[in-house]
Amino acid sequence: MHGLVCIECGTRRNPCRCRVVGPTLGFLAFAVAAVIEWPVGALVYVFKHRKGRRIMGQPATVVYPKVANSIPI
Repeated sequence: MHGLVCIECGTRRNPCRCRVVGPTLGFLAFAVAAVIEWPVGALVYVFKHRKGRRIMGQPATVVYPKVANSIPI
């Protein structure tokens, strides 16, 4: 069984210029948030389109970047 590993290279935040831990944990946090927020966003979208879209986009625009960027390796 292969594990899920996200690699981001070309960054200047660490000496090896590649990050593994931050992007991988960011993706896992994204997945957990998406499971919760996408159904809620879809329900809200029925009544308020903009707010529903913002809720559904939050895992990609808020959760993933915050988690991935908080861990420099």
